Amino acid sequence: MHRISNAVRLLLLLIALGAFPAGAAPLQAQWEFRLLPGDAQGAAHPGLQQWRAATVPGSVHTDLLAHELIRDPYVGAPEAELQWIGLADWEYRARFDVDAASLAKAHAELRFDGLDTYAEVTLNDKPLLRADNAHRTWHARVEGRLRAKGNELQIVFRSPIRTLLPGVQAMPHRIAGNYPSPYGDEPKDAMVGNFARKPAYHFGWDWGPRYVAAGVWRGVDLQAWDAHRLTDVAVRTDSLDAENAKLAVVLQVEQDAVAAPIAVDVEVRDPDGRSVARVQRTVELKPGRNSVDVPVELAKPRRWWPVGHGVQDRYTVQARLDGSADPVLAREQRIGLRTVELRREQDDKGGQGFAFVINGVPIFAKGANVIPFDAFPARVDAARLRQVLVAARDANMNMLRNWGGGYYEDDAFFDIADELGLLVWQDFMFGGGMQPGYDPAFRASVVAEARDNVRRLRHHPSIVLWCGNNEEETAWKDWGHGRDLKSADPAFAAKVWQGYVDLFGNDLRQVVSEDGLGVPYWSSSPSNDLDEKANDSTRGDKHYWQVWGNPALPVQAYLRETPRFMSEYGLQAWPAVATVDQIATRAEQRIDSPVIRAHQKFMAGEGNTRLLHYIELGYGTPKDFEDFVYLSQVMQADGIALAALHHRASRPYTMGSLYWQLNDVWPGASWSSVDYFGRWKALHYAARRFFAPVTVAALRDEGSTRVRLINDGAALDARWRLRVMDVEGKVLRRREQAMTLAAAGVTDIGTYADAELLVGADPARTVAVFELLQDGKVTARQVVGFVEAKDQVLPRQQLTSTLAIDGDHYRLRLHSAALVRAAWIDFGALDVQVEDNLLDLLPGETRDIAVRGPVDLAALREALKVKTLNDR
Repeated sequence: MHRISNAVRLLLLLIALGAFPAGAAPLQAQWEFRLLPGDAQGAAHPGLQQWRAATVPGSVHTDLLAHELIRDPYVGAPEAELQWIGLADWEYRARFDVDAASLAKAHAELRFDGLDTYAEVTLNDKPLLRADNAHRTWHARVEGRLRAKGNELQIVFRSPIRTLLPGVQAMPHRIAGNYPSPYGDEPKDAMVGNFARKPAYHFGWDWGPRYVAAGVWRGVDLQAWDAHRLTDVAVRTDSLDAENAKLAVVLQVEQDAVAAPIAVDVEVRDPDGRSVARVQRTVELKPGRNSVDVPVELAKPRRWWPVGHGVQDRYTVQARLDGSADPVLAREQRIGLRTVELRREQDDKGGQGFAFVINGVPIFAKGANVIPFDAFPARVDAARLRQVLVAARDANMNMLRNWGGGYYEDDAFFDIADELGLLVWQDFMFGGGMQPGYDPAFRASVVAEARDNVRRLRHHPSIVLWCGNNEEETAWKDWGHGRDLKSADPAFAAKVWQGYVDLFGNDLRQVVSEDGLGVPYWSSSPSNDLDEKANDSTRGDKHYWQVWGNPALPVQAYLRETPRFMSEYGLQAWPAVATVDQIATRAEQRIDSPVIRAHQKFMAGEGNTRLLHYIELGYGTPKDFEDFVYLSQVMQADGIALAALHHRASRPYTMGSLYWQLNDVWPGASWSSVDYFGRWKALHYAARRFFAPVTVAALRDEGSTRVRLINDGAALDARWRLRVMDVEGKVLRRREQAMTLAAAGVTDIGTYADAELLVGADPARTVAVFELLQDGKVTARQVVGFVEAKDQVLPRQQLTSTLAIDGDHYRLRLHSAALVRAAWIDFGALDVQVEDNLLDLLPGETRDIAVRGPVDLAALREALKVKTLNDR
């Protein structure tokens, strides 16, 4: 299912070529790999010490899979049998030639954009460098060490577990880790992941597998130059408004041992490609590193805006030295002009706001958290990134949080976010537990990592926050991590906490201040930036897991938690059966089967009990596995809609709602709304409605429903309508009223007690329908029940469906004779896109749904299934 084809290898190579900065040429080499001779794993895995072809960028796991030496890591339950890979040492080698022009240059450098993780690199049998951080870029000067033919680069990757475990086991008291291994490859009381600067999720998480990868996971390039080279270009915004932009184009130039004058040429082209500014000057370079500031001024600048608030205009800045087009002397960069502020105003009750302000306009952040797209990052291509980011935009999201337990995404991710107008909250890569910030060498490595990535990504207008870590402060203060260590060793606990403050309060803040071009810094999520309380509803950002997590409160509890900015909350669901079919046979598709448990990582495989708890609270007991999948998605969509609408209806006190999570790392149970293969869950269709720019929030709790109209844009005239009806369509009460919706705000309609709405009707057979109408058309609707869905009395077999060709697509027509709840349209494994899904249909209503895809009508008709709550 995940065999790496030649076409995929070619695509990965093309992506790698595009990922290199100007002046760098991907190393043209033939790569091979093997188990390091003499490794202890050799006896159990004979034959792996011979050289085999390798793919770079890549990983040991994907190379082994390409040679069919291991089972597909995602299909069935092979995880336990593959843990030996992370305990082994591996060797890669590349053989390459160097052209005469490059050899003739005075200087040469090999650059490694991703070595995972403990790597010993030699060139032509002589040591070149030692690496210990997968997130860093490593440079090695190689002038005088290259030859025209037959260069050999060798990289030995040491097992991170075997490298770090002796030191961790020698600690009298250990700092808290994340997820202990259930497979015996690492002691549960001596986890090494916190000490390794590699993607934390490789050690396993509650939504993905444990595959401790190794390899050359990003590209390798060779650069050669003579007297000087242009190493970086940054564009600093000194002032910006609708009338004028004052910029400084900052060039980093490396000069050899002799000072010399140099001609600098900077040109700015507008979004239409027209030259709007050009500055030429001569500067004197001193030996070593030089920083050259070139001021540029633009009249009537076209600013970059988040989606829904304006256009995503971008300028192109080109810098040249000596008027040359030589890649080492010229760079071109696309930028967006915008200002960003994290506004934290004090309120009169002692609280403090948390709002992103772009170009002076406060933005309510609507979106989700992003996790890694694959256990093996080199398999993620730009097409998959685009598929998921477009899905986010199409669901009316305007912000994504790149969570800290993965890796810093490729530029392609941010290029797409820039294009789509998606704001990015970017964590530094610390996913949880506690870090050894008390170790100066560890801190120095992290600072180098941070500078590499901030400088690489800072030109992207989508990035509006750099955040130090995920959940480390709240874990220390609220989960017992700090308490337990203080009890065991108070002096060491104080040292650990001071190291945390040094790293996340000072070091990373300084890097962002110096290199981040004005983007704000936040020390942890959730936090109030090292204030006394870490996870506070009145100050800073909030992670709320009392629903789903402990104590597993019902979803209505979302309505009683009103944060300043909700950066995490979520409910699980299984992906579509068509996705489950990719990992498990139909016979294996049982809630308690070993394969299904292997793909349910929450509670160490017991997560389906929690999921079943939430399903049964609201919807009853599933009839079979397919019903379990369907009800899990309905429950997830309904619950997150409740929370998100509450957050939006609490504006301006609350200014953000980012649910956990957007995407998946593999096919399995998770909190995602888009699964590993890009299929939308019910939640994603619901998100398009609850994140719509104009919508209605009718939220029922404890016997009453509060109704508010939400509007992200300018003030507008509309009508709102209430109809109370029984399930057969008899209207018991009706009200309709014209309203002017407040600009960028919330219009409170009022609160209705159940008794006021029902006027004596049977609550099990009655619903309240709240609608918003614009130009006579219903643009938003909420159907509110008075009992749990499992207790509603819904007529069975009320839905009819027909499929027909309609121009360049198919039209699915649904008609309901009575009230239909949660209609889910399913075409199985067919590659089609459904315009809308998870629908409530009122009695007598007809809905036309566009269906698109390269499938004939007969196949569509045969595959079509529509599940509803009525049919249970």
